[in-house]
Amino acid sequence: MLDITPAKVVQVIFLAREGAIAAAQLQEFIAGLNEDDKAELTAIAWIGRGSFEAEELQDAIATARAEATTPTADYLMGMPHLAENLEGGLEALGVDVSGEEEDLL
Repeated sequence: MLDITPAKVVQVIFLAREGAIAAAQLQEFIAGLNEDDKAELTAIAWIGRGSFEAEELQDAIATARAEATTPTADYLMGMPHLAENLEGGLEALGVDVSGEEEDLL
């Protein structure tokens, strides 16, 4: 299961949707996460884009750790459709984020 909180993932989704306006905030937020959260965030995005299945979560996390050659914030911010990938990944993992979304709004 995930150690990263749904609220952190939802924060990244909202900042990613803001685009250039929130780019510095997004960069800072992701950079401030611990290494486990960064790997899980990357794995969630990969699941959302179809690179891994939800059942392969642990493999995706391990791959994210092993292949982290650039800063996670730079990698994720360069990913097309980051917000949609994260949403899809959370949905595939059965994580309900409706409460976190309401809190941020």
